[in-house]
Amino acid sequence: MSRSRRHAPVDYTGKVALITGGSNGIGAAVARRLAAGGARVVVADVDDAQGKAVADEIDGTFVRCDVTRFEDNVDAVAVAVDTCGGLDIVFLNAGVATNTYFGEEFSVELYRRAMGINLDGVAYGAQAALGALRARGGGHIVATASMAGLMPTPGDPVYGANKAAVVGLVRALGGALKDDNILVNALCPAFADTNIITPIKSTLEEVGMPILPVSKVVDAFESIVDSGGTGEAWFVQAGRPSEPFGFRNPPGPRAEDGSRIAAATKDPITLAKES
Repeated sequence: MSRSRRHAPVDYTGKVALITGGSNGIGAAVARRLAAGGARVVVADVDDAQGKAVADEIDGTFVRCDVTRFEDNVDAVAVAVDTCGGLDIVFLNAGVATNTYFGEEFSVELYRRAMGINLDGVAYGAQAALGALRARGGGHIVATASMAGLMPTPGDPVYGANKAAVVGLVRALGGALKDDNILVNALCPAFADTNIITPIKSTLEEVGMPILPVSKVVDAFESIVDSGGTGEAWFVQAGRPSEPFGFRNPPGPRAEDGSRIAAATKDPITLAKES
C-alpha cells in the first residue's frame, strides 16, 4: 500500500537541513521546499555562483563542498551546526552522469569521478553528519539514488553500479543507525527534468518516455521524511504513487534436517560484532 500523499505545506520550523548538490535541480527544489516550510537550509555545492544564488533566494547559507573530499563534508556539517545550531535533515543529493562505458571508451578517470561523487559523496556525507544528528537525538539522512539502482542499466553500467551501491548502503545503514533514531532512506527517481538528462532528453521525448517534473520528486522526498521508515528505497515513477520498493529476501540457510536456523535472521558480521 502506498505511503505517498498529496502535499499540503509541511512545517519544518526549528529544523536545520544540509543539502549537497543543492545549487540546481532536485537539490535546489528540495532546498526551496524546506525553506518554505520554515527550515534553515545550508546549500552545499562546488558551484559557488549558483549555490550562493539559491542560498540567498531562500535566506539560507552556502558552503563550498566537494563531496569527494571527506574533509569538505565535515566542514559542511560544521557550518550547519555553527550557523544554525544543529542538524536534523541531511539530503545527500550530489551526483553526475558517468560519461564512460565498458569497452574501448572506458576511462578510469571518469569512472573514478563518478564513483567519487555518486557513491563516496553519500558515504562521506553520512559519516560526517552522524555526530550532529546524534546530538539532536536523531534525524534523517536521505540519499539520491535512482531507478538505475533498482534495475539493470545496460546502457550505463557504471551509473547503475553507483546507484545500486547507494541503495545497498542505505538499506544497511537503516538497520545500523536505527537505535540512534537516525532514519536513512534512498530517493530513486526515474528520468527527472534536471540537467543530468539534458544530453538524452530529446531522445526520451521522441520515444515517449515520461519525464518527471522535479516537484514530484520533491513530494517523494517529503513522503520519505514523513513516513518514519528506514532502510528503504523509494521509487519515483510517472503515473504511480511513490513508495518503498519491495525487495525480496534471498533464501536463508537450513540445517541438515531442513529446519530454519535462528541465527540466519541476522547478518554474520552483526553476529560476530555482538559475540
